[in-house]
Amino acid sequence: MKKINSITKLVGIAVLTVVLLAVNSKAQDKKIVFEKETLSLTLNEETKISAKVVDAEGNTTQDSLVFFSRNRRSLIVTPDGNVKAIQSGKFSIIARTLTADRADRISATLAVDVAYPPVKAVTFLNAPENFYNTTTISLETKVVDEAGVTRDNVDVKLSSSNPDVASIDAFGNLKAHKKGSFTITAKAENKSATWKFKVSENPIASMDISHNYDGKTIRTGDVVTFEAIAKTNKGDAVEGAPIKYTYIAEPDDNLGQGASAQIAQSGKFVASDPGLFTIVATSGDRSTTTTVKAVPRNVQRPLTLVGKGIVSHTRTSDLWVWEGVDGRDYALTGTWGGNGEAIFWDVTDPSKITPIDTVVVDARTVNDVKVSEDGKVAVITREGASDRKNGIIILDVTNPRDVKIHSEYTQDLTGGVHNTFIYDNHVYAVNNGRKYDIINIDDPKNPKTVGVFELDTPSHSIHDVWIQDGIAYSSNWSDGIVAVDIGSNASADLPGAGGSPENPVQLGSYAYPSGWNHAAFPFKSESTGDFYVLGGDEAFPYGLNTEGANRAAGWIHFVKFDDWNSPAEVARYQVPEAGTHNYWVEGDILYVAMYNGGLRVVDISGELMGDLYDQGREIASFYPSDSEAYIPNATFTWGPQPYKGYIFLSDWNSGIWALKLGESTSQGTN
Repeated sequence: MKKINSITKLVGIAVLTVVLLAVNSKAQDKKIVFEKETLSLTLNEETKISAKVVDAEGNTTQDSLVFFSRNRRSLIVTPDGNVKAIQSGKFSIIARTLTADRADRISATLAVDVAYPPVKAVTFLNAPENFYNTTTISLETKVVDEAGVTRDNVDVKLSSSNPDVASIDAFGNLKAHKKGSFTITAKAENKSATWKFKVSENPIASMDISHNYDGKTIRTGDVVTFEAIAKTNKGDAVEGAPIKYTYIAEPDDNLGQGASAQIAQSGKFVASDPGLFTIVATSGDRSTTTTVKAVPRNVQRPLTLVGKGIVSHTRTSDLWVWEGVDGRDYALTGTWGGNGEAIFWDVTDPSKITPIDTVVVDARTVNDVKVSEDGKVAVITREGASDRKNGIIILDVTNPRDVKIHSEYTQDLTGGVHNTFIYDNHVYAVNNGRKYDIINIDDPKNPKTVGVFELDTPSHSIHDVWIQDGIAYSSNWSDGIVAVDIGSNASADLPGAGGSPENPVQLGSYAYPSGWNHAAFPFKSESTGDFYVLGGDEAFPYGLNTEGANRAAGWIHFVKFDDWNSPAEVARYQVPEAGTHNYWVEGDILYVAMYNGGLRVVDISGELMGDLYDQGREIASFYPSDSEAYIPNATFTWGPQPYKGYIFLSDWNSGIWALKLGESTSQGTN
């Protein structure tokens, strides 16, 4: 009987295969033909495209088509083919057939070239009027086109009117050879700019160099500031003398490694590997050197597993740990692609993590979970609801063993809520990936929307929002980190602008080229007082397998804000084999979920510069996996939260975990 069933199954599979092959073959006999083979537009030009589906004989079929853009921020395309060019460059439009079965769909690509406007002006940025014989300075230019866009893809030709006095290379390095005057011309397309210079006799007779770590041990990762001074024969400082810094490395491990240090022209230096480093400061034909020794950072500490709560029937999303009104400790975890569950745990004894209640709502994914500061109210998000209302669910968690629903709130939230934050009796709900709605929950049974914040950039999107001291930090993919005053207070590290939940006011922003900005976390360095906002990436360049192991990409961007208008990306934490998800800073320690790279605990003390991963700043790591997990023995860590001396974390494949970071056992320099 078993044999007959097996044969029947094989026949069924064979028939299915034949049918699928026939369907796919039929689909492959068709192709999409655009009215034009390519499309050329000017900036802000609008047009309408058309295409048709033809069969193998060239006959037009009745298949319907939909159009969309691969570059929504640059090229707006409506489903019926209306196109508007909003940025210059080379882009693509996809045409795809509409069929019930995905296997039957075919697609085609139309190349689009949006011409750049002519150059409007080229200017010099940092050119002095005078400099000294034998010295070299770096000239920078700025090119702006007729659309007001600063361009970095325009060839700027630089030339000197008197190369015997001073010559300039293609990289903007201007070297003075003898006393005299000359003019530098910068030409971009048909626009040009000139700058007159005078070369004076070089008064530099000697140079001195010092640094801020004199008498102190320098570890890998420590940022050392060198200051070189050019002096006359009389020992007076030469004002305006151009000084360039470089270094010579003698690493302890001389086994063909790459760059072992980094130096900026501000004089800031950081070693990634231990060894001797000779810093060279040069001004013209004068130079000075000093040598420093960098030793291993030695910050490693043991990380011990304390307890775990394995979720084997579905994937786990975010977590939140808090002290309940009864004084016990609890955790709340969401679920992803499941049955709309939010699971409550007693974690008072982290070695015995115990599920105590489950709230089930109409959703496929409860992606985010948050609990109010007083421990009385929780908010869970909904995506994939059967009635498509989605929105948020507000819970009474005064008794986490018997959680009650205060209310369901879906007003204008039907597109789905992916992330949320509770701050000062308001819920900040990321709405349909476009904006965040601000919902008053003074009465959690009767919530009401009181404000909205949305960017006005083309095809903008948002993933996350985090609030500290009355300032909301949202993560907006290509638009990057955006800081908004929603009621800033005296504890804020930078001044606010009179915002409120009803009137959110944008303060500043920072975007980076990849467009992967997924999460943000503000913090003030405990050791230096510097204020940073961490920008975390999320990317799956290798695809995302929802039923197996995965590999992510991306890193943490350390963005220093001295004020809202001048953010600077000064450092990164990049694990080569993994990518970031959520993270938390407590004191001078960063706890970061690296998806397939597990949990990483990172020393972020002191001034920061360069790649922290290369500098030996990683304190510990942990890879959660379990044979009973939803995806057995496969790490995919979602997010950490340090809490009362423990580190709690959620893992997409396995559930909730509790860890303990031990004391340092190193005998090194830390």
